[in-house]
Amino acid sequence: MTVPETRQVRGDGSPATGSADGGLGGAELLAWGRLCVAALEQRRAEIDALNVFPVPDSDTGTNLLATMRAAVAEAQRSASGADGEPDRPPAGVVAAALARGATAGARGNSGIIVSQVLRGFADATVDAGLTEPTYRTALARAAALVRGSLSDPVEGTILTVLDRAGAAAQHCAEPGLAAVVRAGADAAARALEDTRDQLAVLRDAGVVDAGARGLLVLLDGLVTVVTGETPARAEYRPADIRTPPARPESAQRYEVMYRIDGGRADLAGALRSRLAALGDSVVVAADGTGGWSVHVHCADAGAAVEAGLAVGRPVAIRIEHLTEIPARGGITGHSGPHSGGAVVTGVRAAADSRQAHDRAARQISGRIGEPADRGVLAVASGAGAAALFEAGGAVVLNAGQTLDSAVLLAAVRQLPHREVLVLPNGALPAHGLVAVGAAARDARRDVLLLPSASMVQGLAALAVHDRARIAVDDAFTMSEAAASTRWGALRRAAGRALTMVGTCAPGDGLGLVGHDVVVIDRDPRAAGQTLLDRMLGLGGELVTLLVGAAAPDGLADDLARHIGDEFPGVEVTVYAGGQQGDLIQIGVE
Repeated sequence: MTVPETRQVRGDGSPATGSADGGLGGAELLAWGRLCVAALEQRRAEIDALNVFPVPDSDTGTNLLATMRAAVAEAQRSASGADGEPDRPPAGVVAAALARGATAGARGNSGIIVSQVLRGFADATVDAGLTEPTYRTALARAAALVRGSLSDPVEGTILTVLDRAGAAAQHCAEPGLAAVVRAGADAAARALEDTRDQLAVLRDAGVVDAGARGLLVLLDGLVTVVTGETPARAEYRPADIRTPPARPESAQRYEVMYRIDGGRADLAGALRSRLAALGDSVVVAADGTGGWSVHVHCADAGAAVEAGLAVGRPVAIRIEHLTEIPARGGITGHSGPHSGGAVVTGVRAAADSRQAHDRAARQISGRIGEPADRGVLAVASGAGAAALFEAGGAVVLNAGQTLDSAVLLAAVRQLPHREVLVLPNGALPAHGLVAVGAAARDARRDVLLLPSASMVQGLAALAVHDRARIAVDDAFTMSEAAASTRWGALRRAAGRALTMVGTCAPGDGLGLVGHDVVVIDRDPRAAGQTLLDRMLGLGGELVTLLVGAAAPDGLADDLARHIGDEFPGVEVTVYAGGQQGDLIQIGVE
């Protein structure tokens, strides 16, 4: 296929206006992000069909689209709250938000790599708009970040294409931002064609690199924003793709992804090395604000998560089973959301027992038999809380005070849905959830465990559930709602214990933020008021109080009045949860 470099003018053909220094400002960078999302929507099927490396799972286009949607969503939020005029946010603010959103919402190996490209632009525009020199800096910085995030950089991929684009921008003799963005994009298009002959697996299939094709979408989008012209590029059709020779079955059965918030930069290399010893396709990428996104293909999903636990707290853990299936154009692919073999043997064997099956059947309530492509399984404690989740359309697994992995796995398997979103609501530790998630996926079902650490977070997630969205977008939106809900709990101390704020005595009121005790008071009401003061001192518009079975009469009313007196304008919703343990569970949104 040839790569035409003629261009079609869109609209009036006038170049974009931007910041005072003549470059692009925040509004133009946000427009670029939106344009990339629209272009990836159009090119998704094409890019998916090209995906034969590093594993042929036919999802690169889908992953890039989900990543850019997350980036734009974060940038829109930041732009609306940025200093300056509402319609002219600073370029650095928007670029940083694009990078932060992409890193947090990255899907797959390609998504994390593109997040580092966006971080290159963010680093280059900290003190200026996107200009001719900062564009050159952005591509060079992006190339360095991408290579630095990988354990085993491979040429003939997005790395090579990014290098070529950066070199062309650096050596472009024609002055002006329009000239260098054209030079970078055109060089990327030529380099994309060359990937077909640089990597054996691409040559065997007769394709160009899928991730690099996605990168070209981003670079072409910038050409459109700067010049008003849309580059015309070759279209790679599934019919043009040859069936490659059979490849040996990989020992790496799982794709593992998670985020680490607040990780130490000096430990990133150690984590990358540990994951490289476990598998391949390793990416450990920083968002520039202390957060990392982690990706690996490996045989031991639990060990990959444990590697993250050694350097921080993994969140948004996502595990997919890589099993070869026929794909478009005769390509053998790996299907992320399906499983075809034994997984986490101990949990699977326990879940297959009649006892676990019967326990799950007794503990499930809600519309389990409703035919639909997607269902939500929520773990809940207390009749009132269970009723709330059922009213939101979830099937409820009534956990009581304890829940074991085998019962949760058996409950997932009893649902008839092709896609199952699980709200664990803090009922199991991370390693137990990893085991259940890996074991639950099979040839007919995709299972996503969402990061809800409490029932109030689960309720926030369920409130934005929308089966009309594709599963990855629905799961991302729900996960985002859960993560943005700060949660705490008011409890009575069962015995004498040492906490991070001192020693508590039996019967003391304990105020927790997340899992950490931050308040001790002999009077539970006073402890609850102090806890609310601390949680709402960070801001909040809506407080949910989920009242436990052992809460003293009037406690919830007292706390609601306290909020009204001390934080006027904050909305308070009180529900009878009936849960054991927590006198009150608190959610702040």
